[in-house]
Amino acid sequence: MDPDKFFPYTQIDVVQFPDGLGGDNIIENTFKGPIHQQLRDALQFIKNTIITEKIVKHPDRAEADRFFNYPYAAIGEALSNAVYHRGYDVREPIEVRVECDRIEIVSFPGPDRSVAKEGLKNYRVSNRRYRNRRIGDFLKELHLTEGRNTGFKKILNALETNGSPKPEFETDDDRSYFITRLFVHEAFLKAAGQVKEELNNSDILNNKIENETSFETSLKRVLKQKDYKKVEPVIKKLANEEMISIQEVMDLTHKSRTTAWRYMQILVECGAVEVTGNTNNVNYKRCALGNCH
Repeated sequence: MDPDKFFPYTQIDVVQFPDGLGGDNIIENTFKGPIHQQLRDALQFIKNTIITEKIVKHPDRAEADRFFNYPYAAIGEALSNAVYHRGYDVREPIEVRVECDRIEIVSFPGPDRSVAKEGLKNYRVSNRRYRNRRIGDFLKELHLTEGRNTGFKKILNALETNGSPKPEFETDDDRSYFITRLFVHEAFLKAAGQVKEELNNSDILNNKIENETSFETSLKRVLKQKDYKKVEPVIKKLANEEMISIQEVMDLTHKSRTTAWRYMQILVECGAVEVTGNTNNVNYKRCALGNCH
């Protein structure tokens, strides 16, 4: 039940950088316990808080395009492989780093030397030795992995089906680490850029209107109607107050902490608020006109 008592740092850390790597805000979540359970819990957390679906309707046809910022199947396979192949004698956790445009899954050490670095670049891997065969057997019985070098192919297929960029797999000459790097779907980068551009041209960031109503009207203009409805009570409160806590967001929206965080990401990504405080005491500050980054 507690493998870290015998193998320290047998855990999965999910680390989010809402303001980018240069920002002051870092949100950390650590998953411990039996390795199959920490894997399931970490994947469920990522599915609930990180993965977002976008639906694009077209006027000339009935079918809409549906895709995700990251396909869950690709993240699931990459993280399962990290749990399978990590070195449990190395006192380093598996780390999932969530940035604005990518997710990196880092584990230690790197792959066996039978895996060529050139093969990783070309997505052609034929591993002759399996680290942690018994763990692989357990994960296979629990339907969390398949083994037999199928992981790379499953990741590539999931990304291609979703229309996502191809991944990167990285290690060094000493095979001291291994990184799986998944990039966000291009449409989510475009959407974030368009919203920020509209906000930069709006009254909220240009000092053209300085009354409290401008905060609401500007956001109503740039946000999708369904997104605005989700955060409308929060917007109304921020129109009169400069700061709001995550607990207040939960009370206003009647949602869990995780859902409240996802709602506030809508305002963070469009540049209307910025995150302050730490992981256990998250607050959101309304950006001053023209000063939001």
